[in-house]
Amino acid sequence: MTSNTRVVVIGAGLAGVRLARRLGELGTPALLVGDEEHAPYNRVLLAEVLAGRYAPEVITLPPPAGLLRTRVTGVDRAARTVSCADGMSIAYDTLVLATGSNPVLPPLRGLFTPDRRLPEGVHAFRTLDDCLGLAKAVRPGIRAVVIGGGLLGVSAARALAVRGAQVVLAQQAERLMERQLDPDASRLVRHHLTDLGVEVHTECRVRDVRCVAGAVRSVELADGYALDADLVVLACGVRPRTGLAEQAGLAVRKGVLVDDELRTSDPHIHAIGDCAQHDGTVYGLAAPALEQAESLAELLAGDAGARYRGTRSLTRLTLTGPGSPFDLAAFGETEARPGDDVVRLADATRGTYRKVVVRDDRLVGGVLVGELGTVGALARAWEGAEPLPGDGPLLHLLTNDGGS
Repeated sequence: MTSNTRVVVIGAGLAGVRLARRLGELGTPALLVGDEEHAPYNRVLLAEVLAGRYAPEVITLPPPAGLLRTRVTGVDRAARTVSCADGMSIAYDTLVLATGSNPVLPPLRGLFTPDRRLPEGVHAFRTLDDCLGLAKAVRPGIRAVVIGGGLLGVSAARALAVRGAQVVLAQQAERLMERQLDPDASRLVRHHLTDLGVEVHTECRVRDVRCVAGAVRSVELADGYALDADLVVLACGVRPRTGLAEQAGLAVRKGVLVDDELRTSDPHIHAIGDCAQHDGTVYGLAAPALEQAESLAELLAGDAGARYRGTRSLTRLTLTGPGSPFDLAAFGETEARPGDDVVRLADATRGTYRKVVVRDDRLVGGVLVGELGTVGALARAWEGAEPLPGDGPLLHLLTNDGGS
């Protein structure tokens, strides 16, 4: 690809910004189109803004050279143009969809007003505007219900508790962060939230949002029990934002289908980040999005051999609040299958927990809570997928700081 080839990137999140900046460094400038009014920012740190730990400007990303703020409304593949809400038409030689994801809004009775808006006091938690709206609404003593106990719900509940809210977390699954953590680690997360004053309900389904004069007053559970609420946070996961791709006739399943060149069913259009589905997987995480951006930048800048082969992604979370920070990390398969070898080290006094799962002499997963000094060595052993040496490596990996 030559430097005068027009690359247009739709989406100014982590993936889009990294791609545009990297292309600029490689001599292939790109036009980045984003529809949020704020400067590009690191979405991963929104919970820290809500908690008051960071000011919004602290999470701002260094902007690329070309950034256009407008909303793209359509893609004309035959003409190779995109149309925008302000009437502008933008030509491209190569188009990259980095449109991210939308929050999942659960099918609750009373969730929407007659004009399909969320009632006063009910907030999604996905964008900086969502975060700033929540930060403005929260105050000491306010009754807040967080619906969803995954990574986002746990982070939101902790942040609201740190701000002095009376927080109830309602999780439909049997434990918190069930996708990342095993039962023991999940129990430690629950204890941490409880110590902050969060009331946690698991195996608990919310069915109704009750409002008075357009403002939320309570949420009702499936068993009929009502939780008083001045504030409700929807943290029920995300869904790939694929509307533009579908309208353009691109192949879409859960996300926009891409190959190892991150190319869609149209050879002139690529997709990266939360909206992309590669080899059957929609990651929805920062690390894979950044790796995809790096791989695609190299390819578009002329490295014909550049390929994206997938990401073995590690989840890491730090919960700050009164007392010392609560750190956790999880990767791979944290639940053992029959025949797997498992090593656990737990220290109830210090609140630390470490576990690894080994299958056929290979590390296939692990979870650490508390001290994370060994996470670097464990992650490298897992990512390498090489057979472990036979001289008792597991205890060494769990107890020695290999560099995190």
